[in-house]
Amino acid sequence: MTKTATIRTGGYHPGERDSGVVKPKGTSQIRAHQGIQTVPMRQRKPGWLKVRSPGGKNYLRLKHLMRSQLLHTVCEEAGCPNIGECWEAGTATFMILGDVCTRACKYCAVAHGMPTELDEDEPRRVAETVAIMDLEHVVITSVNRDELSDGGAGIYARTIREVRRRVPGCSVEVLVPDFKGDEEALATVIQAKPDILGHNLETVERLHPEVRPGGRYWRSISFLGVAKRMNSSALTKTGMILGMGETGPEIAEAMRDLREASVDILTLGQYLRPSPAHIPVVRWVAPGEFDEWKRVGEDELGFRHVESGPLVRSSYHAKEQAREVEAGAAGSMQHVLEAEVPAPAEVFGNGLPLRRLVQLELARPEANRNP
Repeated sequence: MTKTATIRTGGYHPGERDSGVVKPKGTSQIRAHQGIQTVPMRQRKPGWLKVRSPGGKNYLRLKHLMRSQLLHTVCEEAGCPNIGECWEAGTATFMILGDVCTRACKYCAVAHGMPTELDEDEPRRVAETVAIMDLEHVVITSVNRDELSDGGAGIYARTIREVRRRVPGCSVEVLVPDFKGDEEALATVIQAKPDILGHNLETVERLHPEVRPGGRYWRSISFLGVAKRMNSSALTKTGMILGMGETGPEIAEAMRDLREASVDILTLGQYLRPSPAHIPVVRWVAPGEFDEWKRVGEDELGFRHVESGPLVRSSYHAKEQAREVEAGAAGSMQHVLEAEVPAPAEVFGNGLPLRRLVQLELARPEANRNP
């Protein structure tokens, strides 16, 4: 696999990647932050966010294994703060469908642009690596592939089935994109029978259009409701990152909205700014507040489990959740909303040339749909 070309015009741009043309994500400024104080990039983080730098024996072994299998992990691509802890424990989250995402989320360290490759052999290599690692639970996520007719759902399904075949006792969790609201694509994944079906909401409704261009708030929530309708025995899961400017009432409202879709598991963690080109942190959320949101979610709103803490990410303690949490019944929200609402294509302003920063303009021809 060779590195592909890049286009540099401004905004976040992490350099060359394996599977696509990298484009910038644009300005780090959003309207929601106007008039409020944000945290300077160089400000010292609170002590509760300090983690040990990775580099242990098992970490180095896993890093070599991923490179030898030409695989990507979201642990590396998204700069997860728990990579040292998780890799030393022998767990990792595989990122399939390449390392270039068609969406330009303002908080995310994954490269954005136009993918140029689709690796049909990836499901086999992921399963082979899971077998080598002797995993009891595997988490599989991906970039968005909006240029594909099924959004990559077929590759997801094949990866799940390959893992089942190679490692029968391993539970499988997937963290999927919204597939632009395509229920047929979601059904393709559900029919492969993952133990946990995850899709992250990420933030509250007010911030969603600016922070997550390409996504839709109610599309994400209702997508989880449809997943529960399709297979109520599977756990559904979502995650939100706090500290981007949301308020307490907005967090509570998002949690209530998620329960309309009968989401079983919620993860809450602190937003950590990957670079100066990403939106800034508005506040550091104290551990005690995370504890309170866990109490509210489980005791008042009925989530089966809330994993809440400053360093929590979607796959944190995922194996324990798969073993200990019992799935609930379908909720009141069982059909995809906002499936036909076009995503905003952000453009440069201030005299700079106009350029689409959300790569959704390509058609999704039926010929590309994976079986």
